[in-house]
Amino acid sequence: MQDFRQGNDIFTQQQAAAAGIMTRNVMKDDFGYEVPVESVPVPSGGLIYPEGSPLHNSETIDIRAMTAKEEDILTSKALIKKGTVISELLRSCIVDKQIDVDQMITGDRNAVMTAIRITGYGSSYSCEVDCPLCSEKNKQDFNLAELPIKRLEITPDVPGANIFTYTLPMSKKRVQFRFLTGVDETDITQEIDRRKKKLGGETDNLITIRLQHAVVSVDDVKDRVKIAQFVRNMPAGDSRALRKFMDDNEPGIEMKSWMTCSSCSEQSEVRLPIGASFFWPDAG
Repeated sequence: MQDFRQGNDIFTQQQAAAAGIMTRNVMKDDFGYEVPVESVPVPSGGLIYPEGSPLHNSETIDIRAMTAKEEDILTSKALIKKGTVISELLRSCIVDKQIDVDQMITGDRNAVMTAIRITGYGSSYSCEVDCPLCSEKNKQDFNLAELPIKRLEITPDVPGANIFTYTLPMSKKRVQFRFLTGVDETDITQEIDRRKKKLGGETDNLITIRLQHAVVSVDDVKDRVKIAQFVRNMPAGDSRALRKFMDDNEPGIEMKSWMTCSSCSEQSEVRLPIGASFFWPDAG
């Protein structure tokens, strides 16, 4: 019987197995190596994914370690231009192909992305950060494996739904919101790019764009045009309070760590920038 090896253009191993065709794992059988599989915590605990979703009430996701194939994804100009590099990376490394990575909330995606980076290049992450006190740029080394997981601690309005309620402190309006997903992040990036091209420069309305995507209803009004109008004209105190509540309660991985400034010697907590060196440790 003919062997259909991994990477065959006609049959994938999954298709071949479904057809009852004998397959071989070339990496294991010929080279004695299997790509490691690890379990990654899901910060949301799967509580915001509906029944029927592979992520429903899931505490962990299994991922395969990064390989050269994933490096091809990270350097794909087409994927970079489309803004879908991270989604394709997640899709490639997550074992359960039934998981829709575009519908995963950003915090869960970031946790998996960080774990994938660790499997590929280790936990050491060197990058430049600005000192909050003196603004001096510092080259700092961080340990990604030590970043704490931030669990979901608020209850969804409906079990298995990414919808939460918050009452604005100034206007007293009852707002329902959701945590942004991968598809939301892509849409926001594309919307910002369109506005930059239209205006011929930078856009300064990132706050309202993100809130318009996050807010589901205001006092039961769900019309998207009306919600956009409300978001643009809501009291600044309400906007700040809502964003803080969402930030404080969004599950994910805490992309923050402590640094000691080489210039003023001050110790400060800083947010880790996700630049080229996150996936390319030797970059820069």
